[in-house]
Amino acid sequence: MNNLVVEKTSQAVQILQEENVDLWLTFVRETFAGGDPVLPLIYGDSSLTWLSALLIGRNGQKVAIVGRFEEEAARGTGAFDRVLPYDQSILPGLIAVLEELNPQSIAINTSKNDVLADGLTHGMYQILVEELLVGTPFADRIISAEKIISALRGRKTPLEVEQIKSAIYETEKIYQNIFSFLRPGLTERMVAAHMHQELEKAGLSHAWTPSSCPAVNTGPDSPMGHAEPTDLIVQQGHIVHFDFGVRKDGYCSDIQRVAYMLREGETEAPALVRHGFEIIRASIQAAFEALQPGATGQEVDAAARTVVVDEGYPEFMHATGHQLGRLAHDGGGILGPLWDRYGDLPLRPIEIGQVYTIEPHIVIPGYGCLGLEEDVLVTENGAVYLGPPQTELYLVRKH
Repeated sequence: MNNLVVEKTSQAVQILQEENVDLWLTFVRETFAGGDPVLPLIYGDSSLTWLSALLIGRNGQKVAIVGRFEEEAARGTGAFDRVLPYDQSILPGLIAVLEELNPQSIAINTSKNDVLADGLTHGMYQILVEELLVGTPFADRIISAEKIISALRGRKTPLEVEQIKSAIYETEKIYQNIFSFLRPGLTERMVAAHMHQELEKAGLSHAWTPSSCPAVNTGPDSPMGHAEPTDLIVQQGHIVHFDFGVRKDGYCSDIQRVAYMLREGETEAPALVRHGFEIIRASIQAAFEALQPGATGQEVDAAARTVVVDEGYPEFMHATGHQLGRLAHDGGGILGPLWDRYGDLPLRPIEIGQVYTIEPHIVIPGYGCLGLEEDVLVTENGAVYLGPPQTELYLVRKH
């Protein structure tokens, strides 16, 4: 039995009841080639080869219609009340279940705004709606499952929260190691390679594409964002910025840290750097305090963004934060401004159980990027940190 899948499919029933949706239908095939992003939550890591339908009803019924050779795997999840295997065609079983349940609304995995709720391919949509359901009343009852999937991914169970905290703990251990290793003369690539080695020693994997996990930025000339580390050399007087996360037991961390490389004779960072660090800390704290159930992501973003802009720094050209879970960018609502590229995601209300990153940044001319990223959980009383936040600038002396 897969305890996580059992928890999440039960949670899905509650969400269907809240949303007044009769049935949620996940329709997939050949998932080893790139399955629906929701599958790990409602089915686990096993693949589904033939056309397969996973149905979860508002009345609590959970039915899997799968190819004969995946019958036992489906039963093994422990999540489905009925597993209906087939040999030649999924059609008879699917129609029989739909006629039995007679749902007036059938949510399928399509979304214009949330990529992780958009797992139904166009071809599979055509098979489902234009072939299997054609001539039945069910074809006209199709709606989007966007709200269901966003809620399911976002509302972390206690088990999921513990998994994320474990990933954060491992990330912090690697960060502590790298700040002991860091010294002038190393290149960004050398620093990243050391972090990769530590990750391998721990038996963990990267939270996103290995070539840019970690991102390492030294000084003012390093390309920011999701770029790969370069051959730029860490020098005294540089801010060194990291963006790094690990995946452990299927769940991710996503944390940014910064250090300042002391020049000869310096015992602290220059005033410009110290002030910038305090502004980023204040921006994070503003978002942290605004991250209350019922607030919108836009409101949380505005709280963080205002701190930066009011101090005269340029506006950072990205959202203040995103959801975190099985992926570093885990879909659903974001802590962001109402820019076209974010659609309606910044208007989604903050919910208890969601895990967000908070990650404003500024650039200090001549020194480099000051960016921090913390991982936080939304509770009924507001946000809590899932790991120790960076509250002081790391200072690195020449070895």
